[in-house]
Amino acid sequence: MAEFIRLYEENPDPRRIKQVVEVLRDGGVIIYPTDTVYGLGCDINQSRAVERICRIKGINPKKHNFSIVCSDLSHLAQYTRVISKPIFKLMKKGLPGPFTFILEANSQVPKMLHSQKKTVGIRVPNHGVPQSIVDLLGHPILSTSLLQEADDPIEYSTDPELIFEKYQHEVDLVIDGGYGGATPSTVLDCTGEEVVCLREGLGNLEDLMQ
Repeated sequence: MAEFIRLYEENPDPRRIKQVVEVLRDGGVIIYPTDTVYGLGCDINQSRAVERICRIKGINPKKHNFSIVCSDLSHLAQYTRVISKPIFKLMKKGLPGPFTFILEANSQVPKMLHSQKKTVGIRVPNHGVPQSIVDLLGHPILSTSLLQEADDPIEYSTDPELIFEKYQHEVDLVIDGGYGGATPSTVLDCTGEEVVCLREGLGNLEDLMQ
């Protein structure tokens, strides 16, 4: 059964963060809060944990666009190809925040995370919990939104206690960060000549593009 711990967005308990990171380093799968919806996450370098997430969500890793959650933009050069100045400027304006930027992945991104287009989504949530986790872990975590079944009343899980009740036997740790949102991030494809909005979410596109 999964552990269920409480972490606050502002100044999360360092001992609890260390506990989460140890779970990730051991190949565990966690459910954690972000500035949008709750997410499923694992250490980007733990392939078996990635496979577990795929089984939980019933997805094909080659056809699914995963995101990697960073604590800031310092990891970009490690996992993406050269980014143009306008795109980097756009990312600096939008992050931390409710945006996912789709970029060309380089060889440092584990192959099983590549979509057929060899791209990767970059997220820097404006939330103290994932930022603290990634800071202590030392590299990004793989992330995907916690989707509910189609017949559920809402598309995304928002109540951490209900999340725990549902996933306690499928993951290793659930973080209670209070009620989560029901609107995902805005997804922007930055791999072409022009930025294309693939999904309108919480991020305000008009403000970003000004």
